[in-house]
Amino acid sequence: MIAIRDATSDDLPAILAIYNDAVVHTTAVYDYVPRTLAAQQEWFAAKTAQRWPVLVAVEAATVVGFCSYGAFRPWSAYQRTVENSIYIAPERRGRGIGGQLLPPLIERATAGGFHAVIAGIDASNEASLRLHAKLGFVKVAHLREVGWKFERWLDLVFLERLL
Repeated sequence: MIAIRDATSDDLPAILAIYNDAVVHTTAVYDYVPRTLAAQQEWFAAKTAQRWPVLVAVEAATVVGFCSYGAFRPWSAYQRTVENSIYIAPERRGRGIGGQLLPPLIERATAGGFHAVIAGIDASNEASLRLHAKLGFVKVAHLREVGWKFERWLDLVFLERLL
């Protein structure tokens, strides 16, 4: 059974392992260098200070996924729009955990008075595209060859859900 709850600082090593696996092995994040624990702690402190939620999916006392949202862009006119991110442990992908994590995050955005949630997803990440579409996100942009990772160009798709 999966439980969804707010992350704590004790969850950071597991969150870090999940995130770094995505950096090293996937195009879910367009970064090359794994984070350090200190960098992950700074990330969490910034999320906490700005009151951005970080949710974890826990199964048998093990963090198997996490999600969050934050500012979409830094200018004032975007203050009611957030961008979400969601990551699942590699051995747990394809088991519906994302479908359990994302709805509570959308509920938080709604309760927080936000108007739109944006998801930036690699065009080849069919599982994430399906998950977001299932939860009411609509494709609004397809940016061709804007990322470079694993010696190839990557397309970025933006999906939006109005709240």
